Amino acid sequence: MGSDADVKRVLWTEEEISARVGELASQISDDFKGSPAPVVVVGVATGAFVFIADIVRKITLPVVVDFIRAESYGSGTESSGVPRISSDLKIDISGKHVILVEDIVDTGNTLSSLISHLETKGASSVSVCTFLDKPARRQVHFKLVGEGKFYRGFECPDYFVVGYGMDYAELYRNLPYVGVLKPEIYKRSFDVSREHD
Repeated sequence: MGSDADVKRVLWTEEEISARVGELASQISDDFKGSPAPVVVVGVATGAFVFIADIVRKITLPVVVDFIRAESYGSGTESSGVPRISSDLKIDISGKHVILVEDIVDTGNTLSSLISHLETKGASSVSVCTFLDKPARRQVHFKLVGEGKFYRGFECPDYFVVGYGMDYAELYRNLPYVGVLKPEIYKRSFDVSREHD
């Protein structure tokens, strides 16, 4: 379980991902050049861990890294729509530029909640950098904070995808590419822990 055999097809290869992450890091570096304080890069655990590791190593500015955990999937492939923060930041973001790093933005529920949460903590701006974006599934149109910007790696068709940190039932995170999971795999009746949308 959790192997290449469970993937119907590859959407983005390891090489395509690496090239796109480099482009995003370059854009972020240019956009935040001259920032008086290090930019705070906040990864949304657990799905964004591979993406955040790759992108922060390619950003050419001083950055501070922290993680936040928001859960909205519970036991299924569809978001419950009611995200909750189960692990908060450890660093003070008051008056700082924050870039929230997500693996995938789907309905927008979790992202909207996280942006509001970071705003209440006093961030001077909140930008979003998502590896994948599924605008066709958007239910909530989130609002960035201050001079926040939206960065998107790839627009994702409406498939259930795994790899590059994204999981089904905590498996497939280690695949170096992003692929479409075969429907017969996720239609089985066992618990899923997909943590954000």
